[in-house]
Amino acid sequence: MKMVMAIIKPFKLDDVREALAETGVQGITVTEVKGFGRQKGHTELYRGAEYVVDFLPKIKIEIAVTDAMVERVVEAITQSAKSGKIGDGKIFVYDLDQVIRIRTGETDADAL
Repeated sequence: MKMVMAIIKPFKLDDVREALAETGVQGITVTEVKGFGRQKGHTELYRGAEYVVDFLPKIKIEIAVTDAMVERVVEAITQSAKSGKIGDGKIFVYDLDQVIRIRTGETDADAL
């Protein structure tokens, strides 16, 4: 099993959710986060004063999937979140040792 974590632009969330639903993903966790990468933030004008926005708003999506689904999920996120501009985000895939459904006690792939 794998955990797929993606950091994307907020306005791409609906596109990504729809693409993941089409691949058969049954559940995702979404968190509003802030951060920066190569973008390094940007400057904005507010009431005539210029200030630097260091941390940009992003969306973090986490999806637990079986090994067989990883490539389809990564491809769905990549295609639906891509705008071609800096700051599109990143996808991280890491091993998931154990999953337990609290209600039933099911484990691993059965708990997904």
